[in-house]
Amino acid sequence: MKIVIGSLALLLAFAAPAFTQERGGQAQRGGQQGGGSRDVGGGHVPSHGPPPARSAPPRENRAPDNRSAENRAPQGRPPDARPQEGRPQEARPQEDRRSFRDQPNHPEAPHVHHDDTWVGHDSGRGDEHYHLDHPWEHGRFPGGFGRGHEYRLGGGDRDRFWFNNFYFGVAPYDYDYVNDWDWSNDPIVIYEDPDHPGWYLAYNARTGTYVHVTYLGPR
Repeated sequence: MKIVIGSLALLLAFAAPAFTQERGGQAQRGGQQGGGSRDVGGGHVPSHGPPPARSAPPRENRAPDNRSAENRAPQGRPPDARPQEGRPQEARPQEDRRSFRDQPNHPEAPHVHHDDTWVGHDSGRGDEHYHLDHPWEHGRFPGGFGRGHEYRLGGGDRDRFWFNNFYFGVAPYDYDYVNDWDWSNDPIVIYEDPDHPGWYLAYNARTGTYVHVTYLGPR
C-alpha cells in the first residue's frame, strides 16, 4: 500500500509542472485569439475616441532633396499625374514611416490599448496627409459612433468598403495599416476624428488597429 501511494505521489509531482505549462500556453494563445496582443484588439471596443492632439510630434531629419521644385514629384506618382478630387494628394512614401510599436507584441500600426489609450493619433490639425479640399463632400456619416455601435464589414477593399449600406474609403496615407483586415467579416467601430476635418476613424475590434476613413455616401 505504501508503495502504491508513493508511486502516485511521484506521478503527481511530475504531472503538475506539465499541466501548469499547458494552461499557461492556452492562456497566452487565448490572449491572441481574434487578432492583436493580450492588451490590444481581441474584441475590445474603446469607450471613447482619441482626444484632440496638442501638438505634432517632431519629424525625423531627412536628406535634403536637391531637385528643383518644378521637377520634384511625390513618391509613387509620375510628374504629370493629378490627385483624385477630394482625396489626399499622395499615399504614404516609404521614407515617411514612423513606428507605432510601443511594446514588443503590439502592432506596427495606429492602435488602441485595452485601457482606451489611442496610440498614434497625435499629428494635429496641420497634418498635410489628411488634408481634404472638400471635407464632407458626400455628407456626414448618419450611423452611430463608438461603443454600442459595432458594424460587420460586408465587402470591398481599402479604396471602397461597406457595411450596413454605407460606403467608406481608407486614407491613402494609411493603406499599409489595413493589410491584415478581413473586408468581409471584421468588426468595425466608427469614431469621430477631432483633428482632421472630413475624416472619421475606423477601429477594427479584432486587430485593435485603426485608420482614417472618409464617408463615401450610402450604398
